[in-house]
Amino acid sequence: MIVDAHLDIAWNAISAGRGFLSPPAPGYLVSRSSLITNGVGLVFATLYTAPARAGRAMRTRFVYENAHEAHIMAVAEVNYYRSCGLDLIRDRGELEAYVGGWKKGRLAAVLLMEGADPIEHPSQLGAWTGMGVSIIGPAWGGTRYSGGTGAPGGLTELGVQLLKAMRRKRVILDLSHMADQSVADAFAMWRGPIMASHSNARALVPGDRQITEATAKEIASRDGVIGVSFYQKHLRSSGRATLADVIHHVRHLAGAAGGPERIGIGTDLDGGFDARQAPMSDLSGLKELAAKLRQHFSRPQVEGVMGENWLEFLGRALPSPRSGERVRDRGGKAKLR
Repeated sequence: MIVDAHLDIAWNAISAGRGFLSPPAPGYLVSRSSLITNGVGLVFATLYTAPARAGRAMRTRFVYENAHEAHIMAVAEVNYYRSCGLDLIRDRGELEAYVGGWKKGRLAAVLLMEGADPIEHPSQLGAWTGMGVSIIGPAWGGTRYSGGTGAPGGLTELGVQLLKAMRRKRVILDLSHMADQSVADAFAMWRGPIMASHSNARALVPGDRQITEATAKEIASRDGVIGVSFYQKHLRSSGRATLADVIHHVRHLAGAAGGPERIGIGTDLDGGFDARQAPMSDLSGLKELAAKLRQHFSRPQVEGVMGENWLEFLGRALPSPRSGERVRDRGGKAKLR
């Protein structure tokens, strides 16, 4: 099973009309059919909302002016995922049942909130976990919670409150997009599961959007995983990206993290950019990537990068099933935990 730790499926469907249940839009790569055809069985599906200041750059009018508007937009995205018939994985029991019964053609999702502004106040976090949110990245650009890409700064007072609430609710922290000071603040206070869903090596492509070797090492020391993004500007400073660039970042981050067991993929291939800014023309390139990685890593290590590392991480990081909650066994039959 291939696991992709970052896809903006709902945002693209609602803001740009690229519906997930249709074949990929011309020039784009991601749809339900293209994912399952190429062996992807689990995705981290985002709740991404664009602030008004990013509207022109993102070429969309689907933007928010305040936290309440962000909240409404993110709820709409949750409802979109429900309309797609995606199984939402919320705890270890559901993950175990899904992985144990998985076969090609099935697709499930873990909900990841990218930029925490839809949470109007940290006290409302329970409503979001109730809707299935398992992972939160406090930043995109700067938010009310955290400094972010192009917006230096640390965790705000609300950000500190949010991380405390996330810890109580066993929500996973995603460092992608967080500014350096916010990352440092998080490391100082956070004792829960931690990851970077789609972050590449700053040593290879400079910029605050990428992560440092020190950050990669610290994530690994906390049993976290780093997902390599496939966006051209994250892969190289200039020119057309190829799978060789993806492998370059995988190898570099593996070196910083102490081995490929801490590396996965978080392609962001539905992140508002088309195939011209991707390292492959369609998702069959994932199989080619796995074959090329075998030139550098063992078969089990490659299987780890392509999915198993994320599955093992989720097996540690997701909460245990709540007492009396119904989950599905491997045959699909409901049972109590």
